[in-house]
Amino acid sequence: MGGVNAAGRTSGHQAFRRTVIDALPEAEQEALLLGLAALMGLASHRDGAWHDTAGNPVDAARLADTCRGQVLDHTLIRRIETPCFNDEGLPANRRATLGLESGLTFTIRRRQLPERLAPTWQVRELDRHTLEVTVPPGELEVLLPETRPALVRAAGQLPGGFDPSRYYRSVHHPRGLSMAIFAASDCLAGSGLEWDALRDRLDPDDIAVYAGNSIGQLDDEGWGGLLKSFVSGNRATSKQMPLGYGQMPADFLNAYVLGSVGGTGAALGACASFLYNLRLGVEDIRNGHRRAVMVGTSDAPVTPEIIEGFRAMGALADDESLKALDALELLTDADYQRACRPFARNCGFTIAESSQFILLLDDALALELGAEILGSVPGVYVNADGWKRSISAPGIGNYITLGKAASLVSDMLGDTALRERTFLHAHGTSTPKNRVTESHVFDLVAKAHGIESWPVVAVKAFVGHSQGSAAGDQLASALGSFAHGLLPGIPTLDAVADDVYAERLRFSQQPQPFEADAAFINAKGFGGNNATGVVLSPSVTERLLVQRHGEAAVAAWRERRDSTRKASQAYLAAADRGDYEVRYRFGEGVLEGPELEVDASQITIPGYARPVSLAVDNPFGKLEE
Repeated sequence: MGGVNAAGRTSGHQAFRRTVIDALPEAEQEALLLGLAALMGLASHRDGAWHDTAGNPVDAARLADTCRGQVLDHTLIRRIETPCFNDEGLPANRRATLGLESGLTFTIRRRQLPERLAPTWQVRELDRHTLEVTVPPGELEVLLPETRPALVRAAGQLPGGFDPSRYYRSVHHPRGLSMAIFAASDCLAGSGLEWDALRDRLDPDDIAVYAGNSIGQLDDEGWGGLLKSFVSGNRATSKQMPLGYGQMPADFLNAYVLGSVGGTGAALGACASFLYNLRLGVEDIRNGHRRAVMVGTSDAPVTPEIIEGFRAMGALADDESLKALDALELLTDADYQRACRPFARNCGFTIAESSQFILLLDDALALELGAEILGSVPGVYVNADGWKRSISAPGIGNYITLGKAASLVSDMLGDTALRERTFLHAHGTSTPKNRVTESHVFDLVAKAHGIESWPVVAVKAFVGHSQGSAAGDQLASALGSFAHGLLPGIPTLDAVADDVYAERLRFSQQPQPFEADAAFINAKGFGGNNATGVVLSPSVTERLLVQRHGEAAVAAWRERRDSTRKASQAYLAAADRGDYEVRYRFGEGVLEGPELEVDASQITIPGYARPVSLAVDNPFGKLEE
């Protein structure tokens, strides 16, 4: 797994450890703080020693203590740090009609004059570059520049000071795509596997990438800049249109990270998009169509326009609602950090940015490679809501997805494991509707299976709602819980709201020790896009591998895993010092067709160790001639 969100880097469980930092031993806290400080540009490591921002060598413990406040204040949900969200306000324009009683005369540079002028305007040339324009008395339609106060100031932004585009040759890439490059690279390097060696073991068509996001790239480098280019007076660029597409994270991985010619695509399902793509990968492997699949999403929606769109829907926790919730006159930084309150008295979700990727392998390939197994995904279920009052209103599909997921765990691991050793990773958006409807889903399924105290985790309390990447944040956190035996608390949950169906659910403000066999990753998206994924712990996965492949095969895998683990640990140690192996291969190995060798049974591609087999399954039989 790899990625980055408001809590930090995904590999090595850095982001997870940030959400349970107070439950970690002192030495682990120090290592975490130093790793985040390196990510945020607050410290550097060279010549075997840590240095502060002035370049002075500093003792590690002292540096961690010095950076602690800044690291904690500039990770997780906080007041938005993007420059345009300042006290002066957001740049904007207001339409106005000017009544000119005596006309108007002004000078303007030639290239700034509109191509088509009103017939009553008079233009006189002053020199080669400057014109004088006279507008007669009457009415004049104009746009007046202004600044508007930001009505929403809380978000889950990437750690302060971290910019993924700095680590590779990014040329005006939208932020979401830069995040995807970093996240996929983090995933590959953190796996301890050599991608080129892995690719050479497989038919090129045994590999697939399913990655996208929920709303495309809507910042100025993508569709956001394109769609407002006319009214903003800026020129559209040749990159804005193609780079804005929702499937572009998959395209970038194929073209610049993996060099894959295998399966590709992106399933967009609003807030459930990550699980939709995960389902594609799981089904491909289960059906024998692929052996290695990269799955992920990358969303960067912290822009004024997207925030305003969600605010206009009444979906976001805006400043006025937060003040009303706590009867405050002014909001402090601490109040912004408490903006997201799943299952408590709340007022809306907190928008966030995140990119999360996982590498799926079929079980035989994982054993053959000696892969470090973080968990396994036996199933992902997707169902719609049916008839709805409005497109954003909750419905009934989530009862079906979680019901199926719970039945799968019961069938695989038994009723006792389901009741006592599983936990729920809730969608937990922090909206009044979500706390009622999602808790009711949990309550009914718990009642059906005799579960009396089902632990509930809501990671959005830490990192916010990253739209299509939200379930990726949840999955990465669940894998962290397996590794550390801890469930993150919900720190903003001062009290469970009265309308939450909490009788059979267990909530906690603080991290809790918990040895889990399985986790349920739940997503409820706009439009009725419901999904629930099951992820099994590494220990349960190993038991399943022994059952399927035998103890000898698993013992041999453990031996091969030693070298993989060493490579992974070497990367993680380097990454915690700020040395990230970002993989971006622009223009390498480009092929256009004439270089291929094509016959009836296979296609041989230069640079690929194995040919692409053209053998296909024919479920129809051969038609008699």
